[in-house]
Amino acid sequence: MDTDVGKSAVNRTKKPLVLAAVMLAMFMGAIEATIVSTAMPAIVADLGGFTHYSWVFSAYLLMNSVTVLIYGKLSDLFGRKPILTIGIIIFLIGSVLCGFAGSMKTLIIYRLIQGFGAGAVTPIATTIVGDIYSKEERAKIQGYLSSVWGISAITGPAVGGLLVQYASWHYVFWINIPLGILSLVGLWLFLHENVEKKKHEIDYLGAILLTITISTLMFVLIDGSRLGAWQMVSLMVLSGLALLAFIFQEGRASEPVMPFSIWKERSIFIANITSLTTGVMLIGISSFLPAFVQGVMEQTPIVAGFTLTTMSIGWPIASALSGRMLITIGYRKTSIIGGAFLLIGSIAFVTMSASSGPIWAAAGSFFVGVGMGLTSTAFIVSIQSTVAWQQRGIATAANMFMRNLGSTIGVALLGGILNNRMVHYFRQNDKTLTVDDTNILLKASERDKLTDSVKNILQEGLAFSLHTVYYVVLTCALISLLLILFIPKKRKGAV
Repeated sequence: MDTDVGKSAVNRTKKPLVLAAVMLAMFMGAIEATIVSTAMPAIVADLGGFTHYSWVFSAYLLMNSVTVLIYGKLSDLFGRKPILTIGIIIFLIGSVLCGFAGSMKTLIIYRLIQGFGAGAVTPIATTIVGDIYSKEERAKIQGYLSSVWGISAITGPAVGGLLVQYASWHYVFWINIPLGILSLVGLWLFLHENVEKKKHEIDYLGAILLTITISTLMFVLIDGSRLGAWQMVSLMVLSGLALLAFIFQEGRASEPVMPFSIWKERSIFIANITSLTTGVMLIGISSFLPAFVQGVMEQTPIVAGFTLTTMSIGWPIASALSGRMLITIGYRKTSIIGGAFLLIGSIAFVTMSASSGPIWAAAGSFFVGVGMGLTSTAFIVSIQSTVAWQQRGIATAANMFMRNLGSTIGVALLGGILNNRMVHYFRQNDKTLTVDDTNILLKASERDKLTDSVKNILQEGLAFSLHTVYYVVLTCALISLLLILFIPKKRKGAV
């Protein structure tokens, strides 16, 4: 624990109970993705508005990504507890409203509110662990936090399915309320922190410029296909100008939202850039692997879900191992081993065929999960060990923001590549088929009605296009490993 936080606060803080409260908060945010995905068919059936389907997820992602850096900086200025409390309360208000939504449009608005609060949860919860535990303890505890994502990935679909089937989709959102309240109680009873009392100059202009930069960029990436050419160009120009203004503002602000000085540390710079490339990998696998397993391998949705679940199993196991490895072999070697696993998993996807079977897909997913567990834990522990308390919040948030940005860029980039390759394949083999026709492959009852020749062309077209996506994923894995090799072998304060 750093002396900046104060010994009295350390002595009064009950670490195990604070950790439990932090894990509850993280579980609340982590389960949101999987549980809502499971309930979406029921929500659409009730509310209608299928054309707005993707925006239920995009709205949440957008606000989460926009606010994560701002919350991280505010937690450095005013303390973790009050800022995390505000985030959880906003998240809970959004959750209550989502449950009462009467249309898809109102649900999207309420999801924006939910995402606005969620931006505080993961980065500040992770930062609190960095505050209350020593450098040696952090590695082990970060493994516990990573296990939250694995548990949520397994329990989310099951809980969501049960609520939809035996209660109502409304409870999918309301289940967050007791979790959030318990987390708040734990934080306020057991977490004590000494924050230096002084007048702060909040960088409001920087926060506004950052919001404009990210929101316009993500709007283009998420929904660019529906925009006209001049609208896309206008938004990209606006995002670029706002970014330049933000960089200029951060250089002159006394307490900037993003202190670029932390990026001058080579290990932090590499960790953040690598998180960007692994973010692309994550979205490429989680978004498109089920389509290959269902459409090409002709497996059920449950089996397709299993192939992704193995990633969520590999991640927390590797995170727990990473804690020990960081102490025994160091940050750099742990990260290199993680990078190697990312590469192995990606090679499995590139070499995967219809005859490979779901076990092959699950193995590739597991290896990527192991790679993510080793690298992400090493990155967070290293970053938190490099900076002082006053910058730990923004440094942690910056790393998570880069992964979010990678996923957002990835979903647009890889989705565009997939559609482009499918159009190209169908033009060469059967001009009567379109990209939308591949939806038939995902439903067994409709797939069985296809003639063998049409089904083969659709499956070969889907496999061909998805392999192109997986080659991009492999490229990102290779770049990640090369970047990790540039991590300095020894540095001051290294784990």
